[in-house]
Amino acid sequence: MNKELSPQYNFKQIEDNIYKLWEESGFFNPDNLKNADKETFTIALPPPNVTGTLHMGHALNATIQDILIRKKRMEGYKTLWIPGTDHAGIATQNVVEKQLKKEGLTRHQLGKEKFLERVWEWKEKHGNIILNQLKKIGASCDWSRTAFTMDPNYAKAVKEAFNHYYKKGWIYRGERVVNWCPRCGTSLSDLELEYQEEKGKLWYIKYPLAEKGGEFLIVATTRPETLLGDSAIAVSPKDERYGDLMGKKVILPIKNREIPVISDIAVEKEFGTGAVKVTPAHDFADADMGERHNLPVYKIIDEHGRMTAEAGEEFKGLKTLECREKVIEELKKLGFLEKEEDYMHSVAKCSRCGGTVEPLPSLQWFLKMSELAKLAIKAVESGKIKFHPERWSKVYLDWLSKVKDWCISRQIWWGHQIPIEDSEDVLDTWFSSALWPFAILGWPQKTKELKEFYPTSVLSTARDIINLWVARMVFSGEEFMGKEPFKDIIIHATVLTKDGKRMSKSLGTGIDPMTLIDKYGADATRFGLIWQSMGGQDVHWSEEHVVAGRKLANKLWNATRFVLITTDKITKTYDHHGKNLTEADKQILQYLIGIKNGLNNHINNYNFGLALHDFYDFFWHEFCDIYLETAKKQLENEESKENTKEILSYTLYTSLKLLHPFMPFITEQIFQILPTTKEESLLMIEKW
Repeated sequence: MNKELSPQYNFKQIEDNIYKLWEESGFFNPDNLKNADKETFTIALPPPNVTGTLHMGHALNATIQDILIRKKRMEGYKTLWIPGTDHAGIATQNVVEKQLKKEGLTRHQLGKEKFLERVWEWKEKHGNIILNQLKKIGASCDWSRTAFTMDPNYAKAVKEAFNHYYKKGWIYRGERVVNWCPRCGTSLSDLELEYQEEKGKLWYIKYPLAEKGGEFLIVATTRPETLLGDSAIAVSPKDERYGDLMGKKVILPIKNREIPVISDIAVEKEFGTGAVKVTPAHDFADADMGERHNLPVYKIIDEHGRMTAEAGEEFKGLKTLECREKVIEELKKLGFLEKEEDYMHSVAKCSRCGGTVEPLPSLQWFLKMSELAKLAIKAVESGKIKFHPERWSKVYLDWLSKVKDWCISRQIWWGHQIPIEDSEDVLDTWFSSALWPFAILGWPQKTKELKEFYPTSVLSTARDIINLWVARMVFSGEEFMGKEPFKDIIIHATVLTKDGKRMSKSLGTGIDPMTLIDKYGADATRFGLIWQSMGGQDVHWSEEHVVAGRKLANKLWNATRFVLITTDKITKTYDHHGKNLTEADKQILQYLIGIKNGLNNHINNYNFGLALHDFYDFFWHEFCDIYLETAKKQLENEESKENTKEILSYTLYTSLKLLHPFMPFITEQIFQILPTTKEESLLMIEKW
């Protein structure tokens, strides 16, 4: 390590070398922290998809976790931050299928065994890209413990969990309405859907009243083809317009069968005419209504997105949009189409292939949720687990209070196969990732690591997986370990575009953190992310704050050069008693006490943005702008000279420690060239 400070700070010359220094020290591994004299502090990195590359949300979350880990490591905790990746069933399968398509092949032509070989080959070649990118941003994970949700030991945990639930009678097979992707040929979780606003039509259809000749009930719909599977017409109990029609029958156009008019609280009387068609087989809300009113179910769309025989022989085999055209044509011919209007509506698409998702009944494996939901609710309501910001607990509790049984099966090849002989299905990726906090520590074996590091301390994650992942980890921890998997849940901000929209790679509005790191350095990028994360509000991304981070790095570099010119020793502790302090000395020492206490409290309360703002104001203004200028004069005075040198070096040294969790590379580099730093000494393990 070069012991001289170059005239200008150049992150490109230091960041890779500093990371190598950290890795070679072995201090990312808690077993090597010989001076750790406090209890353990553990974070399990939310496992990114093995197909993934670093995006701004990952970068922000990794920085938050690294701040916590670095501070706790310096405080003497035995810190463990376990990294890893998720096998991401559908996403990974699609990536490999796209490769095969370029070769003129399908997975079915290749066969299951050969296809899975290709997936493993792909994983070995590309699966660690995102972990290497996390290193670039400075993540101080224990890479020797890197986990993968398809590792042999992890697979044992998944099988153990399934068998446990199965023996309890909580796993069953049944036919329910699920999200179905005709292109991928599988059921999907809610998270695997993306909603797109599409220009469509609202068709107003006349349903003749069975008992009153010539009178109609008019219903508005965006999907006229599904009327072939209607079981009822529903209206709101608050809608006085239809009070006299309750219990009456209408004739279903084209099919000519009688269906009832029902009253249901789920109906919004403001939509269309206030009367809605109910197709229990092809809409989740309709399926619920169908259950409440014991309505028959007509499955008119199959798994390939084509009409079934139940839709009628004249429609059988048509694609849904072809059927729509034919149904509209028929309604016009019969005089049942009142009118049509342009209408913008949200359409569910498969996030993996972009195809339109069909809700339809499918024979799937389900996990009963009633008892598990109670466990997850109790963990938060009792205060054992706390959300930060607290408001996100409402999202969690609301979902759990009305949660349905979980569809845990997927009709793909890549994943954990359901351990029942007659099943070819694999488990939902979220089933395996729900075990993450303890499966990565060796469960179901009673390992030393499991005893030492479970429960973990903090989970930091995004809001969109509170229900799909956070809640499921909580009830899994309670069920299998008898203890909550973490004590605090940080729901970090979402990084949006400058004008407040979701970042999107496909729309060209996504920002690649690796580009920022290459341009400004990891420290500046981390600064820009945390600087904008204030009070749990979403971040409207602005690159100018990364530029500000680079300027702070330069300021720190130049301030260090000034201090090193004045002294050849660094003061690590400072006792001002009995010393003849100037007003400037008293003021900077007072500010230093304040910033130490304030920053400590802010980080402990997960207010990372506030902590960084306070440090910036202290270092830039109080230390550099004011005290350094005064110090120049005091250094010319023999009486105040030595004392000023001590205060300068003590303030610099303390500032390096305070800034280290936020901007670890430059602070470590400066620490390495300080005159009293030993060869084997690292700022990352200096006492906080």
